[in-house]
Amino acid sequence: MPLDPDLREFLVLSRGQWRRDAAPEAIQASIDAFYPWLEGHIAAGRMKTGERLAREGATVSRKGFVVDGPFGETKELVGGYWFVLARTLEEAAALLSTSPTLEHGLFYELRPLELERASAYVRTNETPD
Repeated sequence: MPLDPDLREFLVLSRGQWRRDAAPEAIQASIDAFYPWLEGHIAAGRMKTGERLAREGATVSRKGFVVDGPFGETKELVGGYWFVLARTLEEAAALLSTSPTLEHGLFYELRPLELERASAYVRTNETPD
């Protein structure tokens, strides 16, 4: 957790795929700009590291597990994750809106971390509507 008690931690999921009409040189330029952008925010204490995700994976449920899917649609693919430290969801989103990779088709899902333990008596993401 952040040292500043006013900061919250947000999970960033990098989603989507590069635009099909984007030239590889343009994509590489945005990748080359992304890493210094990310590292600068990490050094300034506004972000924390994460990792890119490999292409393979598995789903696990009470029915067992399935390797290599099924996964969501292409637009739902998760390419990697990291963390943003901000006071509000809006502040975190504004920070992410400056990412160089957005121009070429990637987008971000931003989720505040819930620090409380799960409970069947409290409405959460897992609670049916």
